Amino acid sequence: MYRPRRSVEDRPDVLLAAIREIGFATIVTPTPAGIEATHVPTIARQAPDGHLILATHVARANAHWRVQEGSASLAIFQGPHTYMSPQWYPTKRETGKVVPTWLYIAIHAHGSLTAIEDRTWLRRQVEDLTDRHEATRTALWSVSDAPQKYIESMMRGIVGLEFRVERLEGAWKLNEEENAADLDGTRRGLEAAGHAGELLARALAER
Repeated sequence: MYRPRRSVEDRPDVLLAAIREIGFATIVTPTPAGIEATHVPTIARQAPDGHLILATHVARANAHWRVQEGSASLAIFQGPHTYMSPQWYPTKRETGKVVPTWLYIAIHAHGSLTAIEDRTWLRRQVEDLTDRHEATRTALWSVSDAPQKYIESMMRGIVGLEFRVERLEGAWKLNEEENAADLDGTRRGLEAAGHAGELLARALAER
């Protein structure tokens, strides 16, 4: 992962918080037949030995779960991102020597992938994912609201994946290399740039 010096984010608590907030990853695994890439919702759990585990599931028809056990893989979490206009910089008015860029938050998790077909594990996985994303709703839906036989039939069509994380690295590209005036212009521009911009402005304030 290319990371300019001031964009490096390696604090475990910050990276884990972002992974949990984003909750959606692209898992990439090289195989003899080519590269498998799958987009999946994830749950972050801690293994008994302390390792971070990213738990997810895929359709049984998805070949990704058939990779060799322990296959080296990459999970990419893309956080908020937005175009940054040169109009935000005071330097634009002073010298004109500015160009656009893209501001973003991204995390790469390096590790290994294992497929899981255990029904108890799969039931916990779909319940945990559902409960997490229903938690903010007024009228909650739970897996138990559907007929048991229907859920069992649906679960036969999925396979679990556990991604054992060996290394995390993050890039918080937030224009921190700019001078104080242009950085302040960045902050004000982000705050007016919609939801993604507001999230990036908050991240910049926390750096």
